[in-house]
Amino acid sequence: MTRFNSLKMKESDILIPTSTIGSYAPPSWLCVTLEAIGRGELGETDINETFDDAVRTAIADQERAGVDIITEGEMRRQDFVLGFYERLTGLEELPAPRTQGPDGHDQRGKWLPSVPLAAPDGLGILPEFEFAKNETTKPLKVTCPGPFTLSGRIQTGGIYKERLEVAYACAEIINTELRQLVAAGAKFIQLDEPSYAVYPDRPQEFVKLFNHTVEGVSAKIGLHICFGNYRGRAVGKRSYRPLFPHILEADFDQLALEFANREMAEIALWREFPNDKELAAGLIDVKNYYVETPEDVAELLREALKHVRPEKLAITPDCGFSQTARWAAAAKLKAMVAGTEIIRRELTGF
Repeated sequence: MTRFNSLKMKESDILIPTSTIGSYAPPSWLCVTLEAIGRGELGETDINETFDDAVRTAIADQERAGVDIITEGEMRRQDFVLGFYERLTGLEELPAPRTQGPDGHDQRGKWLPSVPLAAPDGLGILPEFEFAKNETTKPLKVTCPGPFTLSGRIQTGGIYKERLEVAYACAEIINTELRQLVAAGAKFIQLDEPSYAVYPDRPQEFVKLFNHTVEGVSAKIGLHICFGNYRGRAVGKRSYRPLFPHILEADFDQLALEFANREMAEIALWREFPNDKELAAGLIDVKNYYVETPEDVAELLREALKHVRPEKLAITPDCGFSQTARWAAAAKLKAMVAGTEIIRRELTGF
C-alpha cells in the first residue's frame, strides 16, 4: 500500500497523466528585469508584478500545451536552491571556488552558518502556492528542494560537523513548510533530491531522512531524483541502480526519474523490484535542443509500459526547464502531451 490513499485528486481519473518536474523556462523579459532588480531600479510593487506575470506566463504555457498537472514554474526562485539560503538565518555567503571559464557546478559558492539554521518567515513556497492556485483550474503540484540537496551548499565543520546533520536541520524547516502547504490546500507535493543520485552510497540514510521530512504531511508525496542540470550538465554518475531497492522504502507515492537523455536506461529496475508506487518517467530530454516529435514520445512510452502498469505511470520531462530556452520548452511540452495522447488512444481505443 502507498501512504496516499485517503485524498482524492482531480487527476486520479486521468490515464497516464502528464506533468512538469518543477521549474519552467524563464521568459527573456524576466532575465532582463532580474538584472534591473539587482541594480536597484525597480520598486517593491514593480518586483511583485514582474514575478506574478512570470508565474502567469509559466502556467499559460503549460495549459496551452495541454499538460494535466502543472506547477507554478518556480519563477520566483533563484537557480533552484540558491534563493532559499537568503531565507535562512545566520548564513554568511562564501566566495565561489572558481569564477572563470565554462559554467559549472563548482562556480556556486557555499554559506557558512554562525547559528543553528532557522527560517522565521518560512521558505517562501507557501505564498508561491497561494498565488498560483488562484491562477489555474488545473491540478497543481507544489515543488520543494529536499533537505539533503538543500544542505549541499552549507559549509560543515563548525556548528554542523557533517552534511547529514545539516540535512536534518533543513528537514525540520521543510516539514513545517509542507504542513503549512497542506493546510492551505496543497494536495500534491514533490521533493527534489538530485543529491541522492550524486551520493548513492547511503540510500538507507536517505530513506530515514526523507521519511522524517514528510512525517505528518497529509498529501500525495512525490520524490524527484535526477543527476543535476546546472547549465544543462549532470554532476554525478548517471545510474539509479545503487539506490535500489532501498529507495522504495521511502514514504513517497510517486518517484520521478529521468530516462530520455539515457535512452531509457534502467527503466527495467521498475520490473526488477516490484512495488506499488507510481513512476513518473522522464521522456523529454531537457538537455537537448532536439524537439521530440509526438511519435518519439509515444515510442519511449511504449517501452516504459513494458515495465510499468499504465495506472501507475505518469509522464514528465527528465528535469526542470530552467536551463532551457522558452521556445524549446513550450514545443517539447506540446510533443509530450501529443505523444501521450497517442498511447492513450492505443490503450483505450478512443
